[in-house]
Amino acid sequence: MTTNAASSSGHASQIPFDFAPQRNQDADLLRQLDFVPGLKEILTLRQVHALEHATVWVLSQSGGTPTARADNQLLGGMSTDQGFYLYGRVNIAQLRHAVQLALQRIASGEWDLAVHPRCGTNLSVAMLLTAGLAVGINLALPKGPILQLLGLGAAAATAAQLAPDVGALAQRYVTTAIPFNLSIVDISVTQDFWGREAHFVRVRWVE
Repeated sequence: MTTNAASSSGHASQIPFDFAPQRNQDADLLRQLDFVPGLKEILTLRQVHALEHATVWVLSQSGGTPTARADNQLLGGMSTDQGFYLYGRVNIAQLRHAVQLALQRIASGEWDLAVHPRCGTNLSVAMLLTAGLAVGINLALPKGPILQLLGLGAAAATAAQLAPDVGALAQRYVTTAIPFNLSIVDISVTQDFWGREAHFVRVRWVE
């Protein structure tokens, strides 16, 4: 999920993949563990999430340098196991082209397109880091209110520094996967669960 918040950096993380994603890894896993309830939906959602991020990057680069990591902060997305919602002003013909280009580029080796600085994963990581550090500092420091407040401030500052890189790692290895098994079905203008207008990019799983 990419939010429309304008507070995050507009550059992709430069943390490299430690290994090359394998084209058949998710399909093989699904064949081996097809008895696990919801596994296909989870695997599909991770791939859709990566495609959502890649599409936002491609749309942000439209009209600019193709290799630039510009980020149009007026665009955002939300992924489901059926496809993803794209929020923001975009021409549907432009979106069709961007989705196909994003799928081609990310599946061909531009794996960093799977990571986006405005992803909700980063916010979740920041909250978990802050909570964990705050509890640790609370237990380690004397119970005086001044030291506790200073400790909480230090926890928040440390979490804010760590969250972008830790969030990028979480996106790479947990919440996204390279969409080797997705094909585009259609794109339509619709409303999301909360009644907000959006484009919906519907996908299907292919072996």
